[in-house]
Amino acid sequence: MAMPAFAQDSAAASAEEFDDSVIVVTARRREENLIDVPVAVSAFSGAALEARGAVDLTDIGNITPNTTLETSRGTNSTLSAFIRGIGQQDPVSGFEQGVGIYLDDVYLNRPQAAVLDIYDVERIEVLRGPQGTLYGRNTIGGAVKYVTRELPDEFSLRLRGTFGTHDQAEGVVTVSAPVGDLLRIGGSIARLSRGGFGDNLTTGLENYNKDVWAGRGTVEFGGNGEPVFIRLSGDYSRDRSAPRGGHRLMPGLLSGAPVLDDVFDSRGGLVTPEQDVEAYGLALNVTVDLTESLTLRSISAWRKDSSYSPIDFDALPSADLDVPGAYFNEQISQEVQLQIDAGPLSGLVGFYYLDATADTLFDVRLFTTVAGLTAFTNAAVDTETYAVFGDFTYDLTDQLSLSVGGRYTWDNRQANILRQNYLGGGSPFFGGAGIALGAPSTNFTGDRDFNKFTPRVSISYQPNSDTNIYASFSQGFKGGGFDPRGVGANAPDLNANGIRENDEVAAFLSFRPESVDSYEVGYKGNLMNGGLYVALAGFYADYTDVQIPGSVACTVGGLPSFCGVVSNAGQATFWGVEAEFNARLGEGLMADGDRLNFLGTLGYINADYKEYITNIGGVPTDVADFREVQNTPEWTASGTIAYVTPMGDGRLNLGTTLSYRSRTYQFEVPNPYIDQSGYALLDASIVYTAPGDSWSIGLYGKNLTDKEYKTSGYTFIGANPTTGAPILGGNGLPTSALGREGTLTAFYGNPRQVFVTGTIRF
Repeated sequence: MAMPAFAQDSAAASAEEFDDSVIVVTARRREENLIDVPVAVSAFSGAALEARGAVDLTDIGNITPNTTLETSRGTNSTLSAFIRGIGQQDPVSGFEQGVGIYLDDVYLNRPQAAVLDIYDVERIEVLRGPQGTLYGRNTIGGAVKYVTRELPDEFSLRLRGTFGTHDQAEGVVTVSAPVGDLLRIGGSIARLSRGGFGDNLTTGLENYNKDVWAGRGTVEFGGNGEPVFIRLSGDYSRDRSAPRGGHRLMPGLLSGAPVLDDVFDSRGGLVTPEQDVEAYGLALNVTVDLTESLTLRSISAWRKDSSYSPIDFDALPSADLDVPGAYFNEQISQEVQLQIDAGPLSGLVGFYYLDATADTLFDVRLFTTVAGLTAFTNAAVDTETYAVFGDFTYDLTDQLSLSVGGRYTWDNRQANILRQNYLGGGSPFFGGAGIALGAPSTNFTGDRDFNKFTPRVSISYQPNSDTNIYASFSQGFKGGGFDPRGVGANAPDLNANGIRENDEVAAFLSFRPESVDSYEVGYKGNLMNGGLYVALAGFYADYTDVQIPGSVACTVGGLPSFCGVVSNAGQATFWGVEAEFNARLGEGLMADGDRLNFLGTLGYINADYKEYITNIGGVPTDVADFREVQNTPEWTASGTIAYVTPMGDGRLNLGTTLSYRSRTYQFEVPNPYIDQSGYALLDASIVYTAPGDSWSIGLYGKNLTDKEYKTSGYTFIGANPTTGAPILGGNGLPTSALGREGTLTAFYGNPRQVFVTGTIRF
């Protein structure tokens, strides 16, 4: 709860910097004060994140309007991100992300290993609305930019240690040093660990624990007025946390296993493969000042990650619905920009290239239904994309500016999908003893191209340096693809000989691009002589051809199975408002050096499907009246009271934050068991900083009321195909749609945590 400077939304500065600090953001790929940017963007400095005790990227979602950032169901490090109703929950290959995650300007193509831990960070920016005329990859919902610190010019050593409840023990060492006048080297090593919030009562493993090693290394050349700046950076993380087991919300229909008392306990018996997530990458950023008004930038990157996850859907010892999974992702990208800053004209033109491979492999084991029955899927869905883009701002007068941008994207998606039934055990890939049963139900290669031009235009009026009024229109686009879980044998079309051809299978498994037309008006202002900062935005979005992935129970070759169902079933409209403000309280009533601030955020969104076509009994049916937009609460809000007072020659920072989210639907089909009603979270901190910032120590509390709240889940229970209402059996419990126990499993946000963090700086 560090004290924010008034020239930004949620960005924060230390007490000494409170009055005149200006945190610079790069939302438009050039350095600007946040108030000058005609975009809805929230920026959080490293100082603010440290003061809040922020642990990872998901903490940002609680204090950003109309934004959801959560750890995906059944994982420890895969990210589910939604902004203004647009996102992507499904982490399997074949589905592009609706919200772009950037690490030092490098787009992360897949959500695995994207729950980035917060250490050695300069700032995090959250941009709401379509992005594409300024950023390498087109993103339809928004972007989250994670920016690490550049190296200082002098030797620096920073030690941070944390100890807390649930056996939390963390350490971060950051060191850098100059080598001559132009060369600097540095790096960080982080050990992040915590005991479980509960236990797996079958395997004996801790549940919801954390076991992570991570590191970053950087070499910088130039800068400091030199015409060339080169930054070579690398990062590595290894997550060996135990599998995250879900909590059953209903007794076992076959075993009668009761519901556990502790929501963080689980009974899932699947232990293979061993949970292991490894991610690493290299990036080369080069900036060359060609002239006083022209700058050339190059961003080259390579990344790779692998994830092994045993996901026990039914959360019981038996293999009623067990899904061992593995994900292998690799990408190379190249971006080139030419930036211009020539008097009234500023902007850039750019080129972007991405070549990414995404392989997903998983079993679906239904041993209690048919002994040893397994459906194995091996799906490789690769992406190659090119784009040219540009965005220019022209100052029509000293107060009025016009920005025009556009992007043309060429996306190519190639898929190789194999689905094979096994009998007698799991698939050989996951160490099972199963024997192939019949011919593959899916075995095809697909290839699709998706091209699109997306424009953006905005006008900004600044009557003075403390006020910005703007209006904008932008179009977002997300390419189509192939559902890796679909079953080609279930494709409805046959040729004259009664044979399904590859084109029919490909058409059955593919889905079209989706697009959004987004309109926004906004106001940003410093009022009351700097005593109040306000940022307001109103938006309307027309969302068409919405891609709706899902998983359902099905029959393949006369055997029960698990199938993907993806369609462009939806048309939706989103409209809402967002507010962020920072008020200085008690001006003139407190002692010299004391600061009291109230920071607030408020988001409202009306997210409504206008059309939602699904197949019911072979008849296309519009069920929009019975569907909801997932992971998009109608109301989001937060309020922070931050107080700083001198203590000796140092300072004491006291803060508390209350955040609120209204009812959240986990999927498009409402489910009274796993949907989360509205809830509030209370955090607080006390931080003492020594003179000269030489050391600090802080006491932090997260979720102090110990609120239990669901963040995601799995459901395979019988439901009315139109309304989605659960079908109950004679015992009053939901019936099972897949497996014999019934799958109704939830995952929860972190319980109360209290920890102490100490930092020493040399």
